[in-house]
Order: sequence, then structure tokens, then C-alpha cells
Amino acid sequence: MSACEHIVTAQDPAARTSDGCEECLAMGSRWVHLRRCLSCGHIGCCDSSPNKHATAHFKESGHPVIASFEPGESWRWCYVDEVIG
Repeated sequence: MSACEHIVTAQDPAARTSDGCEECLAMGSRWVHLRRCLSCGHIGCCDSSPNKHATAHFKESGHPVIASFEPGESWRWCYVDEVIG
């Protein structure tokens, strides 16, 4: 099984912050795990977090691929094709 085109062509932008989920930090909320948008470097919280900011960022921006922003993890997820790579 090959990776989807979105994952194959995803960029690798620097994280916009290394402090945590951008929206959670702004609102004083907490998160479980972090995800980095591979289009713009946005850092958002995962769907196990109360606010699900990584998915909200995809829905607002249309940026298709995220990567784990957790130490030791190197996977990517495409929201459009719903595949991991």
C-alpha cells in the first residue's frame, strides 16, 4: 500500500511554537498530545484532547497533513484520505 499524494508531497515547516497547542495556550486550556500541520507549522492538540485543535485547524484551513509533534514519533496523518504514513 502506497502513501497518499498529500503525504508524499507534504512540506516540513518549522513549528510555529514549541510551547504547546497554540489555541490551548491562548485560552489557558490543557491538551493530551500535539500535532504539527505540514502546510504551515501550526501546533494543535489531538482528538483525545478536550478541544481537538489540530482537526479544527484542518477544517478551517484545508491543510491536509499533520505529523505527530511528540518526541520519538514520526508518523503523518492525511485528513483528506484518512491514511497514516
